[in-house]
Amino acid sequence: MIVNFCSLLYSSLKNGVAMMMSLRTAPSLPLIFLLVIHNVFSKNGLGVNYRHSHICALKNSSVIMSCTYTYPTRYKIKKVFWTKNPVHGEEPPDLSDDPEYSQRLQYLGDEQKNCTIRLSHVTQKDSQMYYFRFITDKPGEKWLGVPGVTLTVTELQVESPETVKEGHNVSLTCKSSCDLTDRATFIWYRNSQPLTERRDRNNQLLLQSVRREDAGRYSCGVQGHNHYLKSSDVQLNVTYPPKESLVEVSPSGEIVEGDSVTLICSSDSKPSCRNQLV
Repeated sequence: MIVNFCSLLYSSLKNGVAMMMSLRTAPSLPLIFLLVIHNVFSKNGLGVNYRHSHICALKNSSVIMSCTYTYPTRYKIKKVFWTKNPVHGEEPPDLSDDPEYSQRLQYLGDEQKNCTIRLSHVTQKDSQMYYFRFITDKPGEKWLGVPGVTLTVTELQVESPETVKEGHNVSLTCKSSCDLTDRATFIWYRNSQPLTERRDRNNQLLLQSVRREDAGRYSCGVQGHNHYLKSSDVQLNVTYPPKESLVEVSPSGEIVEGDSVTLICSSDSKPSCRNQLV
């Protein structure tokens, strides 16, 4: 039974349609077995494997795309390169020859079996799908690792209410448009100064029993990266009731009956409080 199926599969590789029709007539075969066969039978033993199919990275950070590839030992590799936006029927471009990538792309592997690269200083413009390509010394024997690696470049943002009452609790959240591929330890800043006691894998900052001193400009960043990976500042205002009231009399000095007098009452409060009585 297994021998017959393998023979059928081998012959079907020459005709994709025939293979699909044959598989539909064998419903008793486990789905997981078909998936294993699909992975093993790459074209003539050529194949590319990516560690991550999707990568979410912060703007201005460096991204590592881990990659390995296989080919028969009797083959020799003539050229390897990474590319993007391949066009059917055309040889895809080498990113190393692209001025936008040439100074930022570095091979970390040996280029024989390991095709890992580092892409530095990524921006939103780099949000693309990337593919590894290799060409052998055998005529027509070349491979493009499809599907490739989808890179999404994002920025950190702080989600916070604009105001909070003194004595209440408030939670600030450090967010991005996608889940960061590398595990991140978040750092919080108030007025550009790090809150050194707030280093956590949790992306939230909880301020309990808020005081007026907690008001300020808040931002978040990721430990291990420079300040260019910080979020934009968000202003948090703390409101509190009037305290330390002061009464001013105008005009000052001696007042006699019949004079006009203005009484001004001011207090330390947020929002500010100032009452005037004539």
